[in-house]
Amino acid sequence: MSQPANSDFDFEFGHWNVRHRRLKERLVCSEEWEEFSGTTHARPILGGNGNIEDNEIQFPGGTYRAVALRSLDGATGQWAIWWLDGRHPHTLDVPVVGGFSGDVGTFLARDMLRGKPIIVRFQWFRLGPDQARWEQAFSPDDGESWETNWVMHFERTGA
Repeated sequence: MSQPANSDFDFEFGHWNVRHRRLKERLVCSEEWEEFSGTTHARPILGGNGNIEDNEIQFPGGTYRAVALRSLDGATGQWAIWWLDGRHPHTLDVPVVGGFSGDVGTFLARDMLRGKPIIVRFQWFRLGPDQARWEQAFSPDDGESWETNWVMHFERTGA
């Protein structure tokens, strides 16, 4: 039995420790990754038709805060996800839009990188009650190929 779309992100509600792995440079054939840690707290908003993920990211250059803001379009069943980085507090990233099929959520947006058009893809993987994974990938060729450039492994905490 499928769950209602507004419960798609319920698995993430609560407190998490996060292991980040990120390419240092994107879409330049880099294979140099950096690893760092962080924490996340996610909770519902908008009467369950949205949620917010509050992140502390212990980036190698210094710790910063960021939020993922998600809202559901009840008419289409599609989610929009915006990213707000505390280092750039007046700029919301272009929203990625999509939904879940089983335990995998895929969300896409057209954006620009260094003046060139790309497609951004977020994927969420529900891995059970205490683990999840998020991946970000970019495509410079309209989805023909993808470069995964950021992976976050979530482990639930007792907080």
